[in-house]
Amino acid sequence: MNAAPTDETPDHLPDEPSTTRGGEGWSEEMDLAPAHPADRGPAPEDADREGERLQKVLARAGVGSRRICEDMIDEGRIMVNGAVVQVQGMRVDPRTDHIAVDGVRLELRDDRVTYALNKPAGVITAMSDDRNRPTVGDMVGDLAPGLVHVGRLDQDTEGLLLVTNDGELAHRLAHPSYEVKKTYLAQVSGSVPRDMYKRLRQGVELEDGPVRVDGFQVVDTHAGQSVVEVVLHEGRKHIVRRLLAHVGLPVSRLTRTAIGPVKLERMRTGSIRRLTRAEVGQLNELVGL
Repeated sequence: MNAAPTDETPDHLPDEPSTTRGGEGWSEEMDLAPAHPADRGPAPEDADREGERLQKVLARAGVGSRRICEDMIDEGRIMVNGAVVQVQGMRVDPRTDHIAVDGVRLELRDDRVTYALNKPAGVITAMSDDRNRPTVGDMVGDLAPGLVHVGRLDQDTEGLLLVTNDGELAHRLAHPSYEVKKTYLAQVSGSVPRDMYKRLRQGVELEDGPVRVDGFQVVDTHAGQSVVEVVLHEGRKHIVRRLLAHVGLPVSRLTRTAIGPVKLERMRTGSIRRLTRAEVGQLNELVGL
C-alpha cells in the first residue's frame, strides 16, 4: 500500500512527468486548443522596437476589439509603413508609423483634428471679421484650439469646407501643386451644348491664364436651367463661376460637394462633423503625409 502523502512528500517522483487534471468531463485523449494569436510573443526582430502593441493601437482607433484586430492581422488586412503585418505583437509608434486597414490609412494622433462643415451662402471664409459679418470662425467656435480653414469658398458659394489644426495638412490640401480635386454642383442658365465636356477638358483661356476641368457632366435640365457637376483642382478666386460664365453658362447657385475623398453628402446647411480617422488618413495619403 502506498503511503499517504505528507508535506515533505513530493506529488510525483523527479523523473515522472507532471500532469494536471481538468474538471468533470476531461479526457486525457482530448487535444489542447491552439493558442490564440494574442498569446503569442512578438516576433524576434520586433523585440527591441519601442512603442505600443499594434492591436491595442487599432482598438483605440475604433477599428474593433483587440481580438477582432488580431484576427484582421492574421488575415493580412493590416499594413504598417507599406508592409503587410505578418506577426502578432508588433510594436508601433502612432506618431510616426503609417498604419492602414484594408488599404485605407488611419490617422492616429489625438492632438490633430479636422472637421467638415457645410458653409451657408453669406458666410465669409475667415476665422474673424472686423466688420462683424458672419464667419466660419463663428460656426466652429471653440471646437478645438488652433483651427484654420483649408482654402476658401466665396461668400456666395455654399457647401463643403474643411477646418483643421494640422497646419501641414491644410497647406498641402490648398496648394495647387498637390492637385487635390474639388467637386461642385452649379445651377446655370440655359442648356448645355453637347460638346461642352470636350471643350472644358481641353481647356479655355481666362484673363489670368488657362484652366481645364478634371470632370464635367450635366446632372439635370429643367425650365431653361441646368445643373452641372464640375470637378477641378484649380483654386483661383471665383474660378468655377468665371469658367462657366466664359463658356456662356452664368452661375446662379454654386455648391461644393467634395474635396478629394471627403464628401458633403447629407450634411445639413450650417452643420459640422468631425472627420473619421479613416477620412483623415485618406487626406494625408492623398497629399503625401
